[in-house]
Amino acid sequence: MASPHPKGAPLGRPERRDLSFEGGSPVTERPAFYRFPNGDKAPLPFAPEEYDRRLAGLRRSMAEAGVEVELLTSMHNVAYYSGFLYCSFGRPYGLVVTPETSVVVAAGIDGGQPWRRCHGDALTYTDWARGNFWRAVAHVAGTGRRLGIEGDHLTLAARADLDAHLAPVSVTDLAPATMRQRMTKSPAEIALIRQGAAVADIGGAAIRDAIREGAREIDVAMAGRDAMEAEIARRFPEAEYRDTWVWFQSGLNTDGAHNPVTGRRLCHGDILSLNTFPMISGYYTALERTLFLGAPDADSLRIWEANVAAHEYGISLLRPGVTCAEVAHRINAFLEERGLLQFRSFGYGHSFGLLSHYYGREAGLELREDIDTVLEPGMVISMEPMLTIPEGEPGAGGYREHDILIVTDGAPENITGFPYGPAHNVLG
Repeated sequence: MASPHPKGAPLGRPERRDLSFEGGSPVTERPAFYRFPNGDKAPLPFAPEEYDRRLAGLRRSMAEAGVEVELLTSMHNVAYYSGFLYCSFGRPYGLVVTPETSVVVAAGIDGGQPWRRCHGDALTYTDWARGNFWRAVAHVAGTGRRLGIEGDHLTLAARADLDAHLAPVSVTDLAPATMRQRMTKSPAEIALIRQGAAVADIGGAAIRDAIREGAREIDVAMAGRDAMEAEIARRFPEAEYRDTWVWFQSGLNTDGAHNPVTGRRLCHGDILSLNTFPMISGYYTALERTLFLGAPDADSLRIWEANVAAHEYGISLLRPGVTCAEVAHRINAFLEERGLLQFRSFGYGHSFGLLSHYYGREAGLELREDIDTVLEPGMVISMEPMLTIPEGEPGAGGYREHDILIVTDGAPENITGFPYGPAHNVLG
């Protein structure tokens, strides 16, 4: 059985093979992978001790499961344990973790960036021949090992390549263990999330200032996005900047929480939905608010106030020892008493951290009826009830308020500062 790469040893010279392209002649002396420590290491979102703590937790999970080497392939786990946030563009990426080492395996198109922005070492694979990613992984992980994977991320095709190149004696899914570790935030993570929530509030203020009759949704959204990107750059001058965005919806477009921005022009009397999403080094936060351009009618006001009441009631429930399912059932009962449960759109909240539409989501920390996770201090979760009234019915539109809460030993700490409700968000 081959050994994984020994502790402290360099990753070595590039592997060189005689390979042929289909229908072509042999190509020699071209590396399948190589090291590229180009420049100096860049500042990461967290101190080295934070990544060491995370890796120590992963290695405990590996030892408990009898895993000798772990291959992480998802964007969120590679970033969580190494600090490197990859952008796939159709190429595979990974982080190989042994009891002694952690090595990012990245594509050559990224140059020296993976090495500069990772905790640990990095190996670059070339894309001139298929399978070079797996050859690089095997160089670090060894073959014939007891291997850990992320079962919720590895495709069937990737699993076939893994078997062919690594020939593991066993494969264990450690994705649930990594999710459990990510669900409880460290003080360093909470500090960054607080910054994100403050940036989201700044984006919300810029959006509110840009709202006027005749403005397009896209124009309002850009005002919020630009304000947040400038603020992130001010607060984090050495970070990477990417993926901060806004969804600003009006009228019928408010009926879905994730409806994209359009060129619709705002009209007096519109219901509006403000949604800001700053992204700081892969850490996502959010602010979501209902507003009206002009005074709402009586039916709209009644539904809005009921959703605000559900929001405040839900916040009061976020105590340690309560399960996600209990929270959902209690808010359901609250809305049912008011004849509004049939208009509920989705679950009542979700986790925060390395989270977005493609960075991953902690499926075990959602405020839904089918999630039995017990809330614990250090978890960070949203409260965001939404009611959608169909077009043509009194009060038509989508109503949603969204705050970010830190679960503590007692009452939750609300780190969202932007005001909500009719007293603050009727404009014009």
